[in-house]
Amino acid sequence: MNQISKSILKRIAHISTTVFAFSGILFLASCGNNNKACRSKTEGIIEFDTKAVDENHPMASLAPSSATLKYKDQNFVMEMSSFGFNTSIFGNLQEKTMTQTVKFLDLKQACVEKEQDIKAENDEFKLKITETKETKQIAGLKCYKLKVSLVDSPQVTFDAYYTKDLGEGDFNKLTPYAQVKGMLMDYRAKRMGMEMHFQAKEVKKIMVEDASFEIPKDINYVSKATIRKTCNPI
Repeated sequence: MNQISKSILKRIAHISTTVFAFSGILFLASCGNNNKACRSKTEGIIEFDTKAVDENHPMASLAPSSATLKYKDQNFVMEMSSFGFNTSIFGNLQEKTMTQTVKFLDLKQACVEKEQDIKAENDEFKLKITETKETKQIAGLKCYKLKVSLVDSPQVTFDAYYTKDLGEGDFNKLTPYAQVKGMLMDYRAKRMGMEMHFQAKEVKKIMVEDASFEIPKDINYVSKATIRKTCNPI
């Protein structure tokens, strides 16, 4: 494989892991052990459309166009593929950890992040969020509009939406959207220099097999620095 091909593959991996990290984080705090409303509705699948906010970003063309979130009780997994790279985020809500896996050919790596690591990431994307009375349907669910701006760059504004139909509570306490009491359905997030837009396109209220949340046994656990080096396009 020539150097150009290797560079392209690294860029693809970088984008995939960036998107998954955000999607996983935004679901990680979605249910607490004492949230009865959430416990009664925490099984299903949400399909998202995804894209880079800045179409001129050097890696925008390699950004995945979709993501699949499977969730059940205290577990979730977000899955995505991009040009042969398969990336997943396995979350354990009770332990408040996320395990990120990356697979490509013979490469099989994973790293584990704890609550303090996740919170540190949020400081790089601080938000000012204002509730509104506007609503619209997204993926068949009633969603509430939020007016959002960046704390460090207040001139940057955008809209986000969340639903209460999948439960209410402190769903996003580990995310920049901590004040939002519902499941985010249309939002932005940023990590590793790439800002992404997520919009739910389908919600499936179906049973999810427990095996969906099992981390592959043949995975090689590495540090966060190592997996970033694997995926960093530079």
